[in-house]
Amino acid sequence: MDDTREQPEAHVDGLIAAGRFFSQQGWMPATTGDLSLRLDAGPMAITRAHSRKGELTPEDLMQVDLEGNVLSPGKQPSAGSFLHIILYRRSDHIGAVLHTHSAHAIALSRRHGGDFLELQGYDLLAEVEGADPHGGALALPVYRRTPEIPRLAAQVDEDLHGHPGMPGFLVEGHGFYTWGRDLASARRHVEIFEFLFECELKMRGPLP
Repeated sequence: MDDTREQPEAHVDGLIAAGRFFSQQGWMPATTGDLSLRLDAGPMAITRAHSRKGELTPEDLMQVDLEGNVLSPGKQPSAGSFLHIILYRRSDHIGAVLHTHSAHAIALSRRHGGDFLELQGYDLLAEVEGADPHGGALALPVYRRTPEIPRLAAQVDEDLHGHPGMPGFLVEGHGFYTWGRDLASARRHVEIFEFLFECELKMRGPLP
């Protein structure tokens, strides 16, 4: 059975379009990254493991419930799907989660692993959901990379509890995660932060 027929067509088309656009920008090379959104029935639609995001078809999407149970026989999500799940569990206001793997995000994550990436002085910060409308400073946590995804997800969940307005985070050597109330909002966050990551690298210069 083709489970993608159970997903609203707009959801399928939206994820495919996002994957194509991000790939064209160089933010999801090869099979990196993940795209997901919350379906009305409760589970999430997410890209399956090892799918090329610039060449997605409905067959590359699958459903996973918020307990981590795969609802699409014969398909497997990436290990990082649990990071999407923990975000949807955290807030009903999160409608989409996007994970990019751009060179800018990777370079900054390697420079700031275990710390925070401080962003300030950018007008674009005012367009981030929940941020200071005057574009004040914003700090993104940069987590150390670990194969123990549940442990990382627990840390993200704890940090979100203390900082519910946090709009995204980086994982060292692994890229950027962000979210929004819907797919359009999450896409806007990706575009904002990827631009700011590029600005930061140009100002800070190459890694020592």
